[in-house]
Amino acid sequence: MAYNVLIVDDSQTMRKVILKSLTLSGFDMGDYFEAGNGEEALKVLNSQWVDLILTDLNMPVMNGMELIQKLKENPTFQGIPVVLITTEGSEKRLQELFDLGVKEYIQKPFHPETLRDVLTRIMENSHD
Repeated sequence: MAYNVLIVDDSQTMRKVILKSLTLSGFDMGDYFEAGNGEEALKVLNSQWVDLILTDLNMPVMNGMELIQKLKENPTFQGIPVVLITTEGSEKRLQELFDLGVKEYIQKPFHPETLRDVLTRIMENSHD
């Protein structure tokens, strides 16, 4: 089953790196969408079917934590698995995000295989 993926990062270069890594990894990706911050991500979610969200934390306008809080408040979006792809290393901050429902955390930089393995496990578990 191919999964529609939303990549949220304020760096266009990083969004391209994540997309290229997804493609190289062999992850079963359908359509993909991009957003430069949480506000743009919510607009995408209001118009497109998304199975998985990959988001950075530190972004202008609406950061990753604010996006995750908005997702949790919305019954339509709260079931979409969210994976952080970030340089954030604070265990306290990461724990807050896991408490909000984040499924996994991938530290930048990462290998395509790591991305594939984490995402495949999350998507298989979300359909059990």
